Amino acid sequence: MRYPELNARPRWQSTGNGRFPVAAHVDGQWWVLRMNGFPDHPLWTLFINGAPRFDIDDTPPTWGRPSDRSAPPLDPDTVERVLAPVRHLVAYGSEVGDPCDDPVCCG
Repeated sequence: MRYPELNARPRWQSTGNGRFPVAAHVDGQWWVLRMNGFPDHPLWTLFINGAPRFDIDDTPPTWGRPSDRSAPPLDPDTVERVLAPVRHLVAYGSEVGDPCDDPVCCG
């Protein structure tokens, strides 16, 4: 299945949150990446405006390097607003009602 998001060019910004480290404003929507317990789960889950979109291990070249620590920071108020819909979805699978409870990968 092909996802149009894989061709986008998000400009990632740091959130300062370890589980949801980056976000980008793309075509009027907020994208947030959750870092999962890799290799037990896919490396990333993409959320768009708080809704889960797909899991991915390798980001496409057009996405740059989301884990790059030099991403410019978002201001704290924006971080709060952008992470509010996903903040409770820390565990892999929680977005589909089946959160991982393994303390090794998701603890």
